[in-house]
Amino acid sequence: MAQYFNEPSRTFNEYLLVPGFSSKDCTPDNVSLKTPVVKYKKGEAAPIIMNIPLVSAIMQSVSDDKMAVALAKEGGISFIFGSQSIESQAAMVKRVKSHKAGFVKSDSNLRPDQTLADILELKKRSGHSTVAITDDGTAEGKILGIVTSRDYRVSRMSNDTKISEFMTPFSSLVYAQEGCTLSEANDMLWDHKLNALPIIDKNQRLTHFVFRKDYDSHKANPNELLDQHKRYVVGAGVNTRDYEQRIPALVEAGADVLCIDSSEGFSEWQKDTIDFIRSKYGDSVKIGAGNVVDKEGFLYLAEAGADFIKIGIGGGSICITREQKGIGRGQASAVIEVAEARDEYFEETGIYIPICSDGGIVYDYHMTLALAMGADFIMLGRYFSRFDESPTNKLNINGTYVKEYWGEGSNRARNWQRYDLGGDGTLKFEEGVDSYVPYAGSLKDNVQLSLNKVKSTMCNCGTLTIPELQKNAKITLVSATSIVEGGAHDVILKDTSNNTLR
Repeated sequence: MAQYFNEPSRTFNEYLLVPGFSSKDCTPDNVSLKTPVVKYKKGEAAPIIMNIPLVSAIMQSVSDDKMAVALAKEGGISFIFGSQSIESQAAMVKRVKSHKAGFVKSDSNLRPDQTLADILELKKRSGHSTVAITDDGTAEGKILGIVTSRDYRVSRMSNDTKISEFMTPFSSLVYAQEGCTLSEANDMLWDHKLNALPIIDKNQRLTHFVFRKDYDSHKANPNELLDQHKRYVVGAGVNTRDYEQRIPALVEAGADVLCIDSSEGFSEWQKDTIDFIRSKYGDSVKIGAGNVVDKEGFLYLAEAGADFIKIGIGGGSICITREQKGIGRGQASAVIEVAEARDEYFEETGIYIPICSDGGIVYDYHMTLALAMGADFIMLGRYFSRFDESPTNKLNINGTYVKEYWGEGSNRARNWQRYDLGGDGTLKFEEGVDSYVPYAGSLKDNVQLSLNKVKSTMCNCGTLTIPELQKNAKITLVSATSIVEGGAHDVILKDTSNNTLR
């Protein structure tokens, strides 16, 4: 006989948080949103801890290297999409890891026999004003000089002027030897009042730059998430088909944590993928698995060795799995059951496996509910797709700015590798749609606003950390009538943009 669940499948929209006692210490400035990303043993620290509980979804329209850098600056992690060639994905990971080590690989390089016109074209293309002049025009060439914007004046120089005539020659450069520490390099920047410091090997070949702006960036982004080498932390998505080739490439590129991207994770294919990692790398490579929606699925992936487990099927704004296949579960119900299973597993084994709520977030307060119900962090697609940093086009449609957003289960994504059901590598039907989302501006501004709401709500609940919220939150079901009551009602809204009614 089929198994039936006694409770309805519920969404975040059907719950509210009930306030708890707030002491004078309960202020947003005192709230910590630090949260573990991968499993750890009782009494030990998690190997990876985020400063905010947000990660970006493993999607073509959401997570590339630009998104990864922007989110790491705020303290979260992007999982760069895997529905691309192995080489392309690994290159994105490498760009993130080299973007901010303090030690940056030069991507603006020319030869001394090239001209001012080449400098101006390169600056237009890359946006960078510091250009390394090497013997072969590559980042690894023998450095002969540097050009910055103060080395030339366009109004007084011909575009065909040779770079060798106006560059700062190597003999006049202040530089550091390969092997110096970031602290030593930053001291040289300040002592010599430089904007850029080249790092040179024993053969006079350029290895990296250290920029003053990166030091300033750290001061401006105190929550930025860095690894032990002061590089941005980045994740990457993998599948259960080409993992034997993809995972080694991503590990070599420097990915800090991997995650299996699958429409449904309660499967032997996921165990095979985790087994491959454990046999090749032991516990040194961290990998999340999923998605699941109940205790049984959680326990299967926990025993398989997953470092974190994702929850959610069919709750994403572009996901039509429930409509197409009739499988899934309301996200709130799924998180509540899996969180309970996670806690029981921790009590029995002493191993804490973080859980990630993936999907179902419509409003900012749903983030707080997901955390209160037991999620350690939240994976978001639509939310991040709206920002400048997402890799999609910004369009103007009928006077409204939007960004493109499509699901990994759509024909546009052609991501058949995320379906663990064998087959010939073609999508038989779609489980995602192609759509637009309202453009929302910069990631930084939006994330800070959303998390300010989370912190404020946590204070209303009398809690200052996510574990405290999970332990002490009081949550109530709401009726359809109370949902209506919770919004603006029985009033005529004023359009503040032009002081008219709407």
